[in-house]
Amino acid sequence: MTAGAEGRHLWYGRFATGPSDELVAFTESLSFDRRLAPDDIAGSRAHVAMLGRVGLLAAEDAALLRAALDRVEQELVDGTFAFSSVDEDVHTAVERRVTELAGSAGGRLHTGRSRNDQVATDLRLYLRREGLDVARRVHALQEVLVRRAEQAGDVYMPGYTHLQAAQPVLVAHYLLAHFWAFARDVDRWFDALARADVSPLGAGALAGSSLPLDPDGVAADLGFAARFENSLDAVSDRDFVAEALFVAALSQVHLSRLGEEIVLWSTEELGFVRLADEHSTGSSMLPQKKNPDIAELARGKAGRLIGDLTGFLATLKGLPLAYNRDLQEDKEPLFDALDQNRLALAAMTGLLATADLVVERMQAAADRSGSAAVDLAERLVEQGVPFRDAHARIATLVRQAHERGVPLEELVMTEPDLGPDALALLEPGAAVRRRTTPGGAGPEAVAAQLVRARARLADQARRLA
Repeated sequence: MTAGAEGRHLWYGRFATGPSDELVAFTESLSFDRRLAPDDIAGSRAHVAMLGRVGLLAAEDAALLRAALDRVEQELVDGTFAFSSVDEDVHTAVERRVTELAGSAGGRLHTGRSRNDQVATDLRLYLRREGLDVARRVHALQEVLVRRAEQAGDVYMPGYTHLQAAQPVLVAHYLLAHFWAFARDVDRWFDALARADVSPLGAGALAGSSLPLDPDGVAADLGFAARFENSLDAVSDRDFVAEALFVAALSQVHLSRLGEEIVLWSTEELGFVRLADEHSTGSSMLPQKKNPDIAELARGKAGRLIGDLTGFLATLKGLPLAYNRDLQEDKEPLFDALDQNRLALAAMTGLLATADLVVERMQAAADRSGSAAVDLAERLVEQGVPFRDAHARIATLVRQAHERGVPLEELVMTEPDLGPDALALLEPGAAVRRRTTPGGAGPEAVAAQLVRARARLADQARRLA
């Protein structure tokens, strides 16, 4: 391959021949980085404006470049942009087309700029926008969780440890447990995006420039909170990508945990929820099946996002300063993680918004007498019995009830310090009403928690606006 005038690569002056087909096939990134085109154009507009301000670009050339960038943007939007075989990446494609439109002025577009600081800028612009969109989708899921918690009212269900029924809790309390996990995810997005809000433009390839560039002005034009402090760090830093991958992966882990519970709750054995037809699938063979595929895929994709994160961290771990081509591997895991996280959040939001609680199954499972065993122990504590002794006495009663095949109530009736008065603790719903401590699973504590959850939603909505 030769570097003819009709197909010159960006580094053609240094090489006597053009790149091999194998090199191009292995190193191209246009197949996936073309989604950065809007950000590349935004960065180029700011760069052109800066070059004009500092006197490196004549007004007429600046006008030609602005018009060409507008045209390229429109072609990308309406699908008429024609990519070329020499377009190694989105930056090359945009600059080539700008030069076709603006003539010799196009050769000035890259003045004082390297693809190293250019791509870092593009990716930060992209993440700043798309990360906020993912955070908004987490927020939408939280709104559904709060709404369903309010609708659940005083309905209760078993709470579990080790996947064994432990104590009754309000369904609202269960849903709000997931709410607070996702609230932390939104906070993590705010933190991660704040650290990504730094402009690398002006760092050049690695050392800045001898030209009178204005990185602070470009940062302000692009809406960044600050510009880079160190040019080596600016072009090699991908911490912001790793952080975004972590936030997306952990959020997907939280979706996985919620999905696992939906899978369990929708089994015939538990039967706590009935999923809406539009958010379920069937079987190609078994006519009776109604499958929770959304919940299962939310669970399954957690492994994929964890892989995106760990794979990228492995890419970063051995890199010397400053830019290395390995950093091209930052985009595909980031794009994949955000895409999958976005899809999973939307699907799970729809599933939860339309699922029906089967109240009688939930409460019947929670009303088994053993689930109030700790309340019996606490009754003894109130009478001065040390908790460890109270625990042993009630555990013995539970074991005897199982071994003898008799109701626990029958043994409680004859137990010293308990007797008939203690039977009220085993009545349906009594155990959950006794949970009175702040942050606990009882009605008063959950009502207060709902107030705080609504306040948290309002604060998030303000910050996400």
